[in-house]
Amino acid sequence: MQQEQRPGRRTVLGAAAALGAGAVALGGGAVPAVAATGRETDLTSGQHGHGGSYKDLPVPTVIGHRGACGYRPEHTFGSYEYALANGADVIEQDVVPTKDGHLVCRHENDITNTTDVASHPEFASRKTTKTVDGEQHTGWFTEDFTLAELKTLRAKERIPGTRQHNTLYDGRWDVPTFEEVLKWAEEQGRKRGRRIWLHVETKHPTYFRKIGLGLEERLAKLLRRYNRSGRNSYTFLQSFEPSSLQRLGKLGVDCPKVLLLDDLPTRPWDFVEANDPRTVADLITPKGLKWISGFAQGIGPWVNQIIPRDKDGRLTKPTTLVRDAHAAGLFLHPYTMRNENSFLPADFRRGTDPNAYGDAFGAFKAYFATGIDGIFSDNCDTAALARADFLKG
Repeated sequence: MQQEQRPGRRTVLGAAAALGAGAVALGGGAVPAVAATGRETDLTSGQHGHGGSYKDLPVPTVIGHRGACGYRPEHTFGSYEYALANGADVIEQDVVPTKDGHLVCRHENDITNTTDVASHPEFASRKTTKTVDGEQHTGWFTEDFTLAELKTLRAKERIPGTRQHNTLYDGRWDVPTFEEVLKWAEEQGRKRGRRIWLHVETKHPTYFRKIGLGLEERLAKLLRRYNRSGRNSYTFLQSFEPSSLQRLGKLGVDCPKVLLLDDLPTRPWDFVEANDPRTVADLITPKGLKWISGFAQGIGPWVNQIIPRDKDGRLTKPTTLVRDAHAAGLFLHPYTMRNENSFLPADFRRGTDPNAYGDAFGAFKAYFATGIDGIFSDNCDTAALARADFLKG
């Protein structure tokens, strides 16, 4: 079966997916939380992340990866709402800019596979090849569209072969701006009687700065406008590039910051540009973690850095990363847990269909047992139930 070889926040492999029984309603909106998780009281009570400090969040914290992209096309209001209603403590956004400087929520600036842009003849000439962070991509890119043009597109499922059920919702939602998400979070907060936590990633910040579309100033302006730039403002900021988090700090944004960590031999792209020889392997040493603690409060490692896999894809012995990070005063929000066999460790796959669900609960238990503080998941309802099981002992 196909298997994820590199961090899943950048690359996803697999083909067709069955969704868990009762996990998804056929309508476009979110289903009641109790229908999928049986945790209605938890999801609406003041105990569910009511305080403005990240230390008030439930542990392990469930972070809805691009919303609930196991059930709805990623980075749509359908995905965000499903995640919020079904167990996520925090909802993630990735931000990239438009040609006219608006921030929109897409996992990548390449929108070829997440929108219907290819079916718009008026944009056929915009297809191009670009090199982003050293990797060549051919397609359509947000920085070549004005916001008004981008709003004529509709979102679609990014990996339809793996998550065929999600294609039911193709075309239902547009591409949200980050400001629209901030307004949505305010509205949801009023409805639910609690502020909504967000986890915001700056995507390819060095690349965008070099083409005159720097992310940090635009993001800081919006965060201040919506009262989300302070230490206890229900917002995490995350990036694979340390300089992006440092720049946000210099701009006076005091939100808890999370340095995301790619595969061990790689270097953050701002390190490549600056000729800094350090790799991710260097950054997760006690010395590297101490350096990170100077500008961030947490790290977001790949799950394989928490528990490596052997040549057959089975889990081995946990590393010392959790202990070392905690010793440096850093929390850990690793990524990404998904329910499908193709993404799970071999120990927890069930049957031969790579797109069928495996024993995700068993995998969650193994990761939670390492002492991580939270986890990104495409299937936040599964993650929330797994946490409840884990806390029961």
